[in-house]
Amino acid sequence: MRRGRSFLIWLVIIALGAALAEGVREWRTMRASAPPASTGVAFSGRARVSDGDSLEIAGRRVRLFGIDAPEFHQDCRTAAGLAYDCGMAARRALENLAGSDAVTCTPVGASHDRSVAICRANGRDLGEELVRSGHALELKSFSRGRYGAAEREARAARRGLWAGSFEEPAAWRREHGR
Repeated sequence: MRRGRSFLIWLVIIALGAALAEGVREWRTMRASAPPASTGVAFSGRARVSDGDSLEIAGRRVRLFGIDAPEFHQDCRTAAGLAYDCGMAARRALENLAGSDAVTCTPVGASHDRSVAICRANGRDLGEELVRSGHALELKSFSRGRYGAAEREARAARRGLWAGSFEEPAAWRREHGR
């Protein structure tokens, strides 16, 4: 009887430990993907797209938070090895996502002479959609995991950049002095 009771107590302790560990994992994931704190008042308007991760709204230049898209003149390769203008493809993808409706941006920081913001159009996070479609990469050092699932999905489905080969945009900029 005593032995059975000790065994039962150990089973309860192990179950509680596993539940606690799972709760900590969920909390870390939730905290990592939580949006960064706003650094200003949200603004809206029709977007003019500059490149795959930058736009302008009412004269205000914006860099999308947590992503990096190929540069405007950057080339990539298809699965067959053919060169294509992936920078232009990323720009077109952002133009399509932004559409002609209002884009709402919430500033979360600044970079050079631009706001860094999380921008939405038609209820969708533009950065997340660009990563999910394979037209941009998650900037892991800044995004805190916000777009990790979208990038894994794009990579697994071989969408956009992941369908062929490419140089990471930051490496391309260094190589081309930009």
